[in-house]
Amino acid sequence: MSFRFWRRIRIAPGVTLNLSKSGRSLSFGVRGAHFTVGPHGKRVTAGIPGTGLFYTSTLSGNKHSGRKSTTSGSVAARNRLTMGFFKRLITPDDEEAFVDGCRELALGDETKAFEHLKQAVHLADGAYLAGFMALKMKQIEQADRFLSSAACDYKNLGMHFNKYGISAEMMLPITDEVSAHITCNREGALLGLVEVYQQQGHLDEAMHCLETLKRLHPDDVVVLLSMCELLLERDGDNKDTAKRVIHLTQHIENETPIHAALLLYKARALRVLGLAEAAKETLTVALRRRKGRSDELLHALRYERAMAYVQLGRDRQSRSDLERIYAEAPDYADVSERLGL
Repeated sequence: MSFRFWRRIRIAPGVTLNLSKSGRSLSFGVRGAHFTVGPHGKRVTAGIPGTGLFYTSTLSGNKHSGRKSTTSGSVAARNRLTMGFFKRLITPDDEEAFVDGCRELALGDETKAFEHLKQAVHLADGAYLAGFMALKMKQIEQADRFLSSAACDYKNLGMHFNKYGISAEMMLPITDEVSAHITCNREGALLGLVEVYQQQGHLDEAMHCLETLKRLHPDDVVVLLSMCELLLERDGDNKDTAKRVIHLTQHIENETPIHAALLLYKARALRVLGLAEAAKETLTVALRRRKGRSDELLHALRYERAMAYVQLGRDRQSRSDLERIYAEAPDYADVSERLGL
């Protein structure tokens, strides 16, 4: 377990300067596609927005030769993204376009960056970064094509980022309560494709990507959460689907906000099977910990428990949960209507 400290300075809408002991980086974008370019190492992180709690795993093969100062780290990153005249003479066109695209992205010009990166999609890293930029720009067909190319060429992902000593990090929503920070590897490309396929309405293709991720990381809670969310979105009233969700969540305990979100989906599946008492007990366990949980997640858990109480015919307890939600968020779902207000 480790702690990371950084400072963020908002310098323009959607643009943030991140300062840390390991160097400077720039972040771009909004919820749905968030970019960070800088000299830091590789990691995969997920967390509940607004809570400060994150699930983090370090990627294999990520080695550090020692800490760099803020100044030396930022200067090194800038130098690696600046090609001299003679170096350009011997650099392949697609690699040159990739470096130019990263530089424009670091400078904040996403339009120029995207134009350069589209000339670098024959490189795995170029296709990866261009795919996420296309996803952010709602150019879904291009995002599909680029990220599919990156996923097929996954063995070469990270090669050119490593060559120039930079990393690119994207933020994608996994559910309404959880977002994941992903980096340039096979897992990142597959998660990007999940988002692409969901936006296209191709839920079977999205599930195929998640099945691949689950084979790679059977116990990863972010993958499990994404699978449960997609299963219930695709066929939430189907009993076989509900049984699968329960199977995926059978060993989940209330450890982190992500685990609490998984318990939420488990309870929904239990209600589909008519097991309202089990659903109520699951939600009560999830609600025992409030610290570090976002209001959005707590409201979702409490609302689901209210629905379980309705199934059990315990109207007084259901109304108590609904009143508590209304006191904190009067516009949440159909709470006011259910309370007769």
